[in-house]
Amino acid sequence: MSVFALGLNHTTAPVDLRGRFAFTPEQLAPTLHGLRSRLERASEVAIVSTCNRTEVYVGADSALVSPAIDWLASVGGVSSHTLRDHSYVLEGGQAARHAFRVASGLDSMVLGEPQILGQLKQAVHEAQTAGTLGTTLHQMFQRSFAVAKEVRTSTEIGAHSISMAAAAVRLASQLFEDIGETKILFVGAGEMIELVATHFAARSPRSMTVANRTLERGEKLAGRFGAEALRLADLPTRLGEFDIVISCTASTLPIIGLGAVERALKARKRRPMFMVDLAVPRDIEPEVAQLSDVYLYTVDDLSALVQTAGEKRQAAVAQAEAIIETGVQSFVHWLDQRGTVPLIQALQTQADDWRATEIARARKLLAKGEDIEAVLEALSRGLTQKMLHGALAELHAADGEHRVQLAQTVSRLFLRQSSRNPADESPESH
Repeated sequence: MSVFALGLNHTTAPVDLRGRFAFTPEQLAPTLHGLRSRLERASEVAIVSTCNRTEVYVGADSALVSPAIDWLASVGGVSSHTLRDHSYVLEGGQAARHAFRVASGLDSMVLGEPQILGQLKQAVHEAQTAGTLGTTLHQMFQRSFAVAKEVRTSTEIGAHSISMAAAAVRLASQLFEDIGETKILFVGAGEMIELVATHFAARSPRSMTVANRTLERGEKLAGRFGAEALRLADLPTRLGEFDIVISCTASTLPIIGLGAVERALKARKRRPMFMVDLAVPRDIEPEVAQLSDVYLYTVDDLSALVQTAGEKRQAAVAQAEAIIETGVQSFVHWLDQRGTVPLIQALQTQADDWRATEIARARKLLAKGEDIEAVLEALSRGLTQKMLHGALAELHAADGEHRVQLAQTVSRLFLRQSSRNPADESPESH
């Protein structure tokens, strides 16, 4: 069995297209089952879905790539042609290399960012719970986690990057002279919002508020920062209070519309608002960006601010790539070995059948009172003849170049302890 990856990410597709293929954790199990039923010969499937990427990993050969593309295109409501233009397909070792780079933070918008590893582990957990993981994908992902750990502990790959959260603070600082005089609203209560809130809290803003669909979860996060908790339903009437709005929820539809922002600006007497939409699909309607007093940024807009440069960064990347390459070669070797498993099993079954036949024959001879030494001699001769019969028959039937190659193979298989090289000898001499 081989493996392939089909995906689209922040380098191949714009945020609105990526939003069509975003899956919430609750959607993953039925989606995985739907994919597996569509790919009849694929028992192993996993889906990684984050704000920057959606990737489908399949434990099968490349014959199922086209059906997988058709399935994913239909899920996103686009043509297969459109998806092909904005996606990538990687097979075998290339698929493993990509998974290892993703886990290690080398394929992220923020070089070395640690969040993707947790998201990848969650995706694997969901596939395992849904019963769609399988041995091949399990091996690949577990190896990717081990490689990511080595990259993080052996290199400085994560030490030279600016996170999305820090980038948001930097942008806000360009608009507002003093973050300490601003009122900030965080929409959502997930890991990304917690990270951004941590960065903004370090600037001691005038006030911080967390709006969340579940008030209890919002209150829990707000309590960490001495912030106010707000019901999401109350957001439209209070939006105008805030100078900075950071949103990242799992909503499949925008929760902050153009009308609500227009009313908020009117209440603010046209004082500017800084808004960051970190969600995929979008939390804030894109038309909001057209308002003259709103500065709206998406995850893609922040990409220019999360670049680092210098020799240290390049050295860390080179180290990480070397670690990843070693992991890939190990996985490819394991994958190749997996391909011989059916043959090994068939050989073991055949050998067991031969053994059972000869033991049964020996027992009958012993029951008749035959000499034990003679019975053992017959048993060993019977097993030897059965083991050699196929190879000798092939040697006798072969001719020309094929005979030479076959003789060399038989020599390696049966004369491993012999110092002589019988490849040049005539098969009749054996």
